[in-house]
Amino acid sequence: MAEQESKHYDVTMQEEECFYPPVEFIGQANCTDPSIYERFSLENFPECFKEHADLLDWDDYWHTTLDTSDAPCWKWFVGGKLNVCHNCVDRHLQQHRNKTAIYFVPELEEERIQKITYQELYRRVNETAAILRDFAGLKAGDRVTLHLPMTPELPITMLACARLGVIHSEVFSGFSGKACADRIWDSESEVLITMDAYYRSGNLIDHKSKADEAVEAADKQGQKVNKVLIWQRYPGTYNGEQSIVEGRDYFMNDLLQQYKGSEVEPVSMPAEEPLFLMYTSGSTGRPKGCVHSTGGYLAYVAWMSKYVQDIHPEDVYWCMADIGWITGHSFIVYGPLAVAGSTVIYEGVPTYPDPGRPWRVAEELGVNIFHTSPTAIRGLRKAGGDLPLQYNHQFKHMTTVGEPIEPEVWRWYYNVVGKGKAVVVDTWWMTETGGFLCSTMPAVDPMKPGSAGPGLPGIYPVVLDDEGKEIQPGENRAGNLCIRNPWPGGMQSIWKNRERYVKTYYSPYNKDPNSTDWRDWPYMAGDAAVIASDNYVRILGRVDDVLNVAGHRLGTKEIESAALTVDEVAEAAVVSVQDEVKGTVPDLYVSLKPGEEPSEDLARRISTAVSDVVGKIARPAHVYIVADMPKTRSGKIMRRILASISNRKDVGDVMTLANPHIVEEIRQQVQG
Repeated sequence: MAEQESKHYDVTMQEEECFYPPVEFIGQANCTDPSIYERFSLENFPECFKEHADLLDWDDYWHTTLDTSDAPCWKWFVGGKLNVCHNCVDRHLQQHRNKTAIYFVPELEEERIQKITYQELYRRVNETAAILRDFAGLKAGDRVTLHLPMTPELPITMLACARLGVIHSEVFSGFSGKACADRIWDSESEVLITMDAYYRSGNLIDHKSKADEAVEAADKQGQKVNKVLIWQRYPGTYNGEQSIVEGRDYFMNDLLQQYKGSEVEPVSMPAEEPLFLMYTSGSTGRPKGCVHSTGGYLAYVAWMSKYVQDIHPEDVYWCMADIGWITGHSFIVYGPLAVAGSTVIYEGVPTYPDPGRPWRVAEELGVNIFHTSPTAIRGLRKAGGDLPLQYNHQFKHMTTVGEPIEPEVWRWYYNVVGKGKAVVVDTWWMTETGGFLCSTMPAVDPMKPGSAGPGLPGIYPVVLDDEGKEIQPGENRAGNLCIRNPWPGGMQSIWKNRERYVKTYYSPYNKDPNSTDWRDWPYMAGDAAVIASDNYVRILGRVDDVLNVAGHRLGTKEIESAALTVDEVAEAAVVSVQDEVKGTVPDLYVSLKPGEEPSEDLARRISTAVSDVVGKIARPAHVYIVADMPKTRSGKIMRRILASISNRKDVGDVMTLANPHIVEEIRQQVQG
């Protein structure tokens, strides 16, 4: 077996044609200067990142741009002090007081869209901060766990925490009470902030019961929650199924009456102090809390929002992610508000009550910047076909984020959603990085379907083999994607676990653990990638997702992209199956567009497409045409469950999925 192990794998997918930004976009863009890459050259590192920090208001200026003394726990803008809430709210009042800061779109279409101005946001954040400080007793450095859905109360609570210097930890609302408890325990939170109920797929879902479960489970782990603060989806009406616990549970809407009109002075925080914890999902054992800083993080996401997202104060910007993930923190709340944008928060599922909903929202609000994931794009493509062309929305800019996007899906996004007139910015980054690392600068670089783009100004990606040898751009060989240099948005550490942080992200290619030179600490992302001769990076999936078939290493994304070239296919997921002869072989699961029927001929055509595009070695052992994929509440396909079915292993608990019934249906189809 040792002889079969390869230190890299060849990439057989062809480079795609380039698309160029429209003249109309370039004419209004925040950045049109190609020399920006020179300004952010390694020779100018780290001082080049002063451009990011200069987008913010500072109470005290910093004396050290990058402190490497505790490498690789990088500290940015040391000596500087600022307040994040002031930068996202207060400083905009003079010029933008009456401009909409947040559009809240309830899932029920008959409910009125709320338009919260910067003045109203200021008032609501201050009153909430007064409750947290004077009633809940929270102060700078304390941790508080939020388990809030997609309503305005979530960013308001986050900003209130930031105003006080309180470190917030938001748990995705779709997570269970037990998952919430693990994060309460790890962060040592004594206060939990939640909501009684929220809408999903047209139903008002009880959420309060998860708080009771979380408090009980945290208590068993030794962490006591003293107060549970409950926002009400409909102020004055309680829609939870569980009764209120006297002396522990309090309605925020009642408390607000006592703090009406309160103003709280923003606490000036050192730049390197934590702003929030973001726990990575899907981890086993102890949760992994990524620590994101105050100054470096906000400077980074503000710059990305202005120059990569191209947000101007007059734009209406909609990121269709959930604030419970890093995308929502960086590019629904902190980034857009730091640059005085108008940001849209949508409560429910994008296809409720029908697949035309996103385009009606865009039409009604005049959304001109749209930001979503390949998962959501594939879902909208599957459900809606050419539906977006029937609406009068017009985007100038569209972002894709979270995972690689297949070229076929990219072209649908560009031609149908963007009507061939919008710039598409495909971004690569992760929870740990805080903001984008690889992407095209929208008015400077051409777009290439399936490629994230080059490293952004100041970011220097490199692909290394398992020995640490650099694979040169254009070699058509893949390896481990790393970043040579630190950047301000990167996590500072894992909460209470520096050793795990260093081991996971920085040890693999470090040769001197005592070095304080940043050059000795390349960041390892855990993604497999190839860099083309034009320095565009194509992500091939997580390193763990690479299949080893008879000694050939195949990227799962290559196989899935090949399957999606077949017109009838809407979604594809490939998993690894044990094989006595080849070691492992790929099983391919696909779901079809509406109106398409499964057949043996279609399965054969899909298999042939994979052979033609990737090579015969990648031909799937089986092509399973399924009614739907097992998905999380956020729409991600659970490949782990499909792998368990293919390998005839226990699928585990599936009740937290959006569609748990589909698992047994697929199991019977595959296993008989």
